[in-house]
Amino acid sequence: MDGANEFDEVRSDPDPVRRGQLATELITLYQQRATELARLRREAIEEAHRTGLSYTEIAERLGITKGRISQIRTNAPPPERAFFGVGRVAVGIPGQAGAEDEREHLHFDVSYQATQERVEVDLARLSLASTRFEIDSDTEQVPAGDAVVICGPDSAPVAESLLAADESLSFENIDGTWCLIEKSSGRRYSSPFRADLTNRIDIGYLGRRVEDGRVIVQIAGVTSIGSMGVAHWLTGNLSELYEPSAEFTSAVIECDFDTEPSITGSRIVAGPFTTRE
Repeated sequence: MDGANEFDEVRSDPDPVRRGQLATELITLYQQRATELARLRREAIEEAHRTGLSYTEIAERLGITKGRISQIRTNAPPPERAFFGVGRVAVGIPGQAGAEDEREHLHFDVSYQATQERVEVDLARLSLASTRFEIDSDTEQVPAGDAVVICGPDSAPVAESLLAADESLSFENIDGTWCLIEKSSGRRYSSPFRADLTNRIDIGYLGRRVEDGRVIVQIAGVTSIGSMGVAHWLTGNLSELYEPSAEFTSAVIECDFDTEPSITGSRIVAGPFTTRE
């Protein structure tokens, strides 16, 4: 919901239930925009300071006190919030149909669920509202707005189409085994766990693109555990990874895990590969 007449649209809707729904959507939208504006103001202050202005000079030009400048720098959302967009952010994982192939029988891999939950925690920490969506085996499109797609090419066409836009990495099935390939060198990144179940190391793919004014982040493991590893790494490295001018960023992440499974360590093994504006 957006546009100049959105407020009047809510006020004039004759259906009280729909009016309440529209009001709720608009409140969330305004809250997310207000938070993003606070982030943009903090970013602008820091950029102005890097150009040579003192914080006292910046305060004077903005018409606020130096103490307020200090509060903004301390309390406003960090720059890396924009890695996921403006919000709200839809976070999706693949669902697997039951025997009768009915939606009410969809169930979810526990590792995908853990990945989804970890991403949602990070979004909340960054003051980003989130929703969930299910990725069916025939899903071809990402929902409107900002999104995190936790899905590999073996699960749904949407994952394959997103990966196809990556100029640096590809996700390919070679002789029945999925692996990530660095296009410039041909180097392959395979899952040790897939080759030997006693070797608790897996790999995954991380991609981020800015497309038509929104952000789409993709997380894809060679197994679903690899997706957990990508989310684990992203939590600890988001501030270093985020680059305001980046239109496309991707990387290969390797992780260690225990028997639960839970991630015990993660590291980047290729990338980040970045295409800038």
